[in-house]
Amino acid sequence: MSSGGEFELIARLTRGLVGGAGVEEGIGDDCALLDPGGDEHLLATCDSQVEGNHFTLHTSTPQQIGRKALAVNLSDIAAMGGIPRYALISLILPPQCPALDEIYAGLREEAERYGTVIVGGNIATTGRTGQLIIDITLLGTVERGRALLRSGAQAGDLLCVTGQPGESAAGLHTLLYPNPDYASEALEVVQARHQTPQPRLREGRILNRFGPQIVTALIDVSDGVSGDLGHLCERSRLGALVETERLPLSAPLRSIAATAAHDPYAWFLHGGEDYELLFTVTPVHAQTVIEAIQSETGTPVSIIGSMRAASEGLTLRHADGSITPLEIASWDHLQLEREIG
Repeated sequence: MSSGGEFELIARLTRGLVGGAGVEEGIGDDCALLDPGGDEHLLATCDSQVEGNHFTLHTSTPQQIGRKALAVNLSDIAAMGGIPRYALISLILPPQCPALDEIYAGLREEAERYGTVIVGGNIATTGRTGQLIIDITLLGTVERGRALLRSGAQAGDLLCVTGQPGESAAGLHTLLYPNPDYASEALEVVQARHQTPQPRLREGRILNRFGPQIVTALIDVSDGVSGDLGHLCERSRLGALVETERLPLSAPLRSIAATAAHDPYAWFLHGGEDYELLFTVTPVHAQTVIEAIQSETGTPVSIIGSMRAASEGLTLRHADGSITPLEIASWDHLQLEREIG
């Protein structure tokens, strides 16, 4: 196991790999972008959910676990502006897994909800380890020349986010640390956001419609706003300025944070597992793009900052006008001590 973290390990293992024929975009984006010929590119992504690391049967129902396992892959397709098509489901099973039928029912429900066909997979055993592992490969398509990558942002572009990140982290906190003082309506919202996240596929398709000349870069918020913004900046070779006064902290998030005595900004910036879309847009088109998403889907969109030269780094502008470095403190899949849900 590497001590350098997930992304350092990926970089080490993939160093020296070269793309082959038909590989338009390989390692480094939400999906691989492949060219089989014709009018569409193929999108390919995979993700594993490990019991005790990503979920437990104590904090989510089996059906919720199945739905979320596929949703995290669907979110990768959304983050390229694509359409999900086919899923392969591999299950690595402990000796006893009484909830398997319900988990698979959740997988099927999520697939049907988003027009995805389960076409195969594999079943194996974990042996004595006793952990359930759900491993999914998902294929999708996107129109040639319209894939939205992490690498296209330009200095001066506006930085936008869908929805209200931070609610998933708040939901996880309430599941791990129950408190009768939590407001019931806020509790219901944040726990649903954690247990059954909604991949922003419709929103991604609207962004696709504008194309990469207007929506210049796109990533989904899986590791946290700070971490995923860091990935986008790295691929685009830029810095970014985030304005704290523009961050859309929801009322349920603020309510739970107040009861838990937790900083809501920390959950927003570093919480992860929101599966919202973080994107950059040319300033002249920003309002048109935002209005299109909000009018067609009802999903709120907020401008939270702007892209800067790489030399300026990642920074936060506070309400008093002061600017401080933006710390990246996001979910690392190799850090097993993370709070799981």
